[in-house]
Amino acid sequence: MRIGELARRAGVTTRTLRYYESRGLLPARRGDNGYRTYGEDDLRLLRQIRVLQDFGFGLEETRPFVECLRAGHPAGDACPASLAVYRRKLTELDALIDQLGSVRAQVAAQLAAAEAARHEAPEPRCQFGGTTP
Repeated sequence: MRIGELARRAGVTTRTLRYYESRGLLPARRGDNGYRTYGEDDLRLLRQIRVLQDFGFGLEETRPFVECLRAGHPAGDACPASLAVYRRKLTELDALIDQLGSVRAQVAAQLAAAEAARHEAPEPRCQFGGTTP
C-alpha cells in the first residue's frame, strides 16, 4: 500500500509516517516507481506505536516494542526490552500517582481550612471583575 492509504488506515498523517521513518521506527521501502510502499506488518507497527502513545509512552519508549515486532514476535511486548519499558513506565506512573495524592491532600486541607475560616468570620461580600456594585 502507499503512504496515503497507510496513514488513513493507521489514523495518522503522512507527515507522521515520514517522521517515524526518519526516526527509524518505520522501514523506508520504495517501489520501482519511487513511491513508498508498505505492508500489513507496517500497519501493525503503527498500531503498536499508537496504543503505547495513547497510554502515555514517548516515541522512543515505543522502539523496543517495534523492534520486537520486526524480529518476528507475535506481540510487541514479547521481548525482554519491552518488558523493561513497561516496568519503567509503571514506576513512573506510581511516582505520579503518589505526587497527585500529595497534591490532593494539600488541596483538601486548604479547602477544609478555608471552610472553617468562613464559618468563624462574618461573610464578606465577594466581588468579581473588579467593579463596585
